[in-house]
Amino acid sequence: MEITRWGILGAAKFAREHMGPAIVQAEGAELAALATSDVAKAEPFQKLAPNLTVHTDYDALLADPNIDAIYIPLPNDLHVPWALKAVEAGKAVLVEKPVGMSVLEIDTLITARDRTGVFAAEAFMIVHHPQWQKMRELVQDGALGALRRVGGTFSYDNSADTTNIRQQAARGGGGLRDIGVYTFGSARFVTGQEPLRIVSAQITREAGVDVHAQVTAEFEGFTYDSTTSMRMTPWQYMEFHGEKGVARLTAPFNPLVYGEARLELVSSNGSSEVFRWPRDNHYVLQVEAFQHAMRGEAYACPLEFSKGTQAMLDTVLAM
Repeated sequence: MEITRWGILGAAKFAREHMGPAIVQAEGAELAALATSDVAKAEPFQKLAPNLTVHTDYDALLADPNIDAIYIPLPNDLHVPWALKAVEAGKAVLVEKPVGMSVLEIDTLITARDRTGVFAAEAFMIVHHPQWQKMRELVQDGALGALRRVGGTFSYDNSADTTNIRQQAARGGGGLRDIGVYTFGSARFVTGQEPLRIVSAQITREAGVDVHAQVTAEFEGFTYDSTTSMRMTPWQYMEFHGEKGVARLTAPFNPLVYGEARLELVSSNGSSEVFRWPRDNHYVLQVEAFQHAMRGEAYACPLEFSKGTQAMLDTVLAM
């Protein structure tokens, strides 16, 4: 089996807790290098991968000839600049969401990908989880009848964490970029549709950062509504309601952390069914899918898909 040797750009907490372990667990993957200016932050990664090479400079990691793919968990405003550098260095690059700060930024990365032939994609991990693939199958195969409404909520409370980059406007912070990407993108993934128009966006901001947003949109044949918040108790669900049934995901965005991946299907005839995936790790599945895409296989969320979600974000944030 061909092994993909991964490097991580920055010792982010998320990389330490989720993507680093996922790379180690993924089939055909090796966590081979890390770039961090603080060598002490490399220690948890070295426990995961004892043979890890530690670079104290980001450019040194991109120049490392032993690395095939780069994962970027940097602050949002640095995603595209470093992704472009990775592509130019000939490294496939998996960029944490949101991949860009605007549609125009994503366009520059698409152009670089196409010119160099180096694969680049957003780490929109949920689409690799079987619960979302099952939901897409149910909706697109007509199990719910004509779809009439899609709705969801994703919330948490980080009000006490005042130094968090999600609270910093200059770094691309805010709830919509952090978690709105999931409520927007999952609706697009399942239905295969783009919004006809954003009907309304009620946004509460603090220090230039959106901390609470209620968004409604019109799609062909159905309405969409979502709540995302960094100031509410942790909660999440996504629901797809049709003329013949309703399907609901109770831990749609971070199963294994928030709760069990479970899809509840209720039909208008009174029957119900529950599907469960207690062990599937979407971060591991994402790494494996990315590696297959590096070798020419289809990827569930190419940059063009990510651009569609960013278009929704751009419109809503401008309202």
